[in-house]
Amino acid sequence: MTKKISAPETGICPERTNKTIPVMYYQAGLVIFIALIPFLFPSFRVMDVVAKIMIFTIVTASFDLLLGYTGILSFAHGMFFGIGAYSIALILFFAPNPSWVHIPLSIVVSLLVSIGLSVIISFFSLRVKAIFFAMLTLSLAEFAHILGVQWSGLTGGEDGISFTLPSVFNFNHSLGTLFHTEINGRLLVYYLILASTIALFAGLLRFIRSPLGRVLKAVRDNEQRTTALGYKTFGYKLYSIVFSSCTASLGGILFSMWLCYVNPGSVFHTAIMVNILLMVLIGGMGTLYGAMIGASFLIVTENWLPGLLKHMAAFAPESTLVNNLADRWQLYFGILFILVVLFFPKGVIGTIRSQMNLNRQAKQP
Repeated sequence: MTKKISAPETGICPERTNKTIPVMYYQAGLVIFIALIPFLFPSFRVMDVVAKIMIFTIVTASFDLLLGYTGILSFAHGMFFGIGAYSIALILFFAPNPSWVHIPLSIVVSLLVSIGLSVIISFFSLRVKAIFFAMLTLSLAEFAHILGVQWSGLTGGEDGISFTLPSVFNFNHSLGTLFHTEINGRLLVYYLILASTIALFAGLLRFIRSPLGRVLKAVRDNEQRTTALGYKTFGYKLYSIVFSSCTASLGGILFSMWLCYVNPGSVFHTAIMVNILLMVLIGGMGTLYGAMIGASFLIVTENWLPGLLKHMAAFAPESTLVNNLADRWQLYFGILFILVVLFFPKGVIGTIRSQMNLNRQAKQP
């Protein structure tokens, strides 16, 4: 009699395979689509929006690691984003002969500064309650913004500093054309952002799925019980803060490379931190993939909603009320955000996951 080999004996779980393969196809399709955008939509504005979505996806996902997976609300996360942005800007601006070596040098510098500051913040702030930790990090972030504005000899003050990327990343450097699209330095920076986003996001996924990530979830849910089980929660929270801060710093480097310009208002301002927090709430805390939804929603709205409203107001040029309402696009963004919160109370990804779990439980006998 032939013995029937079950799924566990073969090491293959059909149910798991059927769920995993489509997700991999969707991810690959999304990456291919983003890679083809410069050829499908040869417009700088489209490339600019997509590049910023990729950058802030990483920054938002790193903040979700803190807030959604560890339960730590830190308002200093935007400061590390600014540290990365200024690291490469200052090195390339003050270098006598900028070369490609200065790019990895800026990465090393930003990581060292981010690790040092995040460790200091952790030792001085993690031992206080959550709300006091948030207020301490907020004051530190505001201090970084004020320092950036006042130290004009180094940071350029409110005017900021402009710099030129070296080697093949120079925007004026051209390698010819392909499918009527010029292969220049900006396009290479775009693909550098794409490759970096994939690598960093994969690193964040690996981090939360590791044993360390599971302990962080336990700390978020019940820190006292986790401590009672023998885990030193302070050390685990320290790892989370350091890793997320370094990832945000790398996102700042990509942001600075894309713009070739940086000033304190664009990287250190509290509004940057508020936008990151909104992206996490819109996408869903503790989902990581929600960072893509939140970043896309916010950046697309900021870039295209004002123009859309002005085009709509053009149909009633004599109406003062319509034109005044068209200029106040933030009002409509607030309404959109309220609608997202009402219909997706746990964020887009979080609410969808909860609904899928409820449907799955309802189908079980």
